Amino acid sequence: MAVSFSRKPAYSAPAPVSGDGEGADLRARILAAAANPYIGAGAAALLFLLSLLLLILLTGDPNKGSPTVRVSLTKIGATRNAPEGWFKALVNESEGEAPLAPGALDLSTQPFAPHQDPGAVALTGEVPAPATTAGGALPQAPIAGLYAQGPGGGPLPVISPDGRMASQAYARPFTGDGRPRVALVIGGLGLNPQTTRQAIETLPPEITLSFAPYADGLQGWIDLARAHGHEVLLEAPMEPNDYPANDPGPYTLIAANRPEETVRKLEWLMSRASGYFGLTNYLGSRFVTDDAAMTTFTTALKSRGLAFIDDGQASARGGAIPRASADRIIDDELSSGAIDGQLKMLEVGAGARGQALGSGFAYPVTINQVRLWAQGLAGRGLQLAPASAMARR
Repeated sequence: MAVSFSRKPAYSAPAPVSGDGEGADLRARILAAAANPYIGAGAAALLFLLSLLLLILLTGDPNKGSPTVRVSLTKIGATRNAPEGWFKALVNESEGEAPLAPGALDLSTQPFAPHQDPGAVALTGEVPAPATTAGGALPQAPIAGLYAQGPGGGPLPVISPDGRMASQAYARPFTGDGRPRVALVIGGLGLNPQTTRQAIETLPPEITLSFAPYADGLQGWIDLARAHGHEVLLEAPMEPNDYPANDPGPYTLIAANRPEETVRKLEWLMSRASGYFGLTNYLGSRFVTDDAAMTTFTTALKSRGLAFIDDGQASARGGAIPRASADRIIDDELSSGAIDGQLKMLEVGAGARGQALGSGFAYPVTINQVRLWAQGLAGRGLQLAPASAMARR
């Protein structure tokens, strides 16, 4: 006997149901709902999503097989013509660096006393005779006789038994030729590897570089900068007027702190690395206007043989240490034209007063404009000088 199957429409009207049972009534309602096109479409979409999720779980990454590019970390911002040992700047903590932890504030009991304890290191007073090497590099830090063990084991600057100081030994040598002098400090280095290498490698060695104390591998960055001939400053985070809304970090120097607390923080900051000739401020609009706070600060630097170069906020402050204040910040407005205008005003100031000092941050546009500006400086009758050459007691 032949059996035939007829095609039926997807949705058909429910057939009459005999009886008044609850089961028959429920079936009728379900069939009526299924006939609704909106409910049907929603159910279909839900079924599709569940099927897709099941497929992903069974097959793995849906992007598997797509093209990918993997770049070695050492290739990012790769250094050209790097001196031996530059890769130390990539590590998180160089050997001897003070650990970045609040517990590291375990410091000396006599912060203002000269730190010349021969038991800490052998203070022979002997220092390398040449100020620079044949290739223009500055001597590798630390220099014998100019450091003692600081918080966390890092080197802390001291005045050597023969009276030599870090402000002299780590400064870039400079001889004036009678022309007006122009100097620049580029700060905020060590936090961004690419811009840090750009500043170290492309700027003239007379440009002074300033490093953030919280930078990873800080000693490696300073070693690299000095190998390229740059003298170095270490940034001291100082309390601004809008603190704590604007917080420079866990070791910020607070104006209202007791002197011993300020010195403890300073000792931790200074023991992060070696090779800097002085400190510079990072922010500090409130701290630098406080007489007691700045007296503590300059006294601590004097006992360590360090200079203080500021961005102009502490221009009214003197002190019995080598001092200089920037005449202008060159990149308050971040455009090449505005930076060029500030550099031109710096030249005008040097011509009028015999010297001028500028300050800027390690923005890519700043580094590029300073590089271009410095190339033609000698032809305009000016001499590029390190910031240490501007410092006076």
